[in-house]
Amino acid sequence: MEELKSQIDKDNLPEHIAVIMDGNGRWAKEQGKPRVFGHKNGVKAVREISEAAAEIGVKYLTLYAFSTENWNRPTLEVNTLMRLLVDTIHREVKTLNENNIRLKAIGDLSKLPSETRKALLKGIENTKNNTRMDLILALNYSGRWDILKAVKTIAMDSRNGAIDVNAIDEEYFKSALSTSNFPDPELMIRTSGESRLSNFLLWELSYAEFHFLPIYWPDFRKQHLYESLLSYQNRERRFGMTSEQIS
Repeated sequence: MEELKSQIDKDNLPEHIAVIMDGNGRWAKEQGKPRVFGHKNGVKAVREISEAAAEIGVKYLTLYAFSTENWNRPTLEVNTLMRLLVDTIHREVKTLNENNIRLKAIGDLSKLPSETRKALLKGIENTKNNTRMDLILALNYSGRWDILKAVKTIAMDSRNGAIDVNAIDEEYFKSALSTSNFPDPELMIRTSGESRLSNFLLWELSYAEFHFLPIYWPDFRKQHLYESLLSYQNRERRFGMTSEQIS
């Protein structure tokens, strides 16, 4: 693992990494356990990637924790996830502060259960002075929800005369998104072998590099982050230009 880490170019790190933590349920099923067992074991992977990302110098880490579509899952699973979130935040705030990591959240937090929302806001408040890295939880979030919310905000701005419709550009649109305070991710990691976005950061991932891992989320360790970073650093990012223009 240390050999992998030593190969990473610290001057070529993505400032922002986004992660789809996929495969908890399948991991549990393969062990003959209920799906909630997988979610509970996925907490260790969250700790691993958060500490490793902060140690190596990543400034923003966004984890897709609960989508707007996840409410359609069995009630027991949803309730367990909400309870697990409360317990994890209470337990991990000390570790976040020790690692100088600030907790943030994006999504429609008003729809979260009261206890979950209170625990989340308390964790955000108790880590607000940390400066090493922002750990951003996407909760009750979807890319389409965020884009629609931004469109409604901009429509109101235009109707109220706050902006002329011809002045609306990409920068103004981004300012209406819930991710407006963060740079767009340069690297997106998804576990479980699936290779789709699942309604995650649809606007922000336009030019991100994708790295799909065959492992389930509970098996994710620091070495997998290092592998993803090395894959990222071995790619040529052209942003619509040619290789010759980049060089």
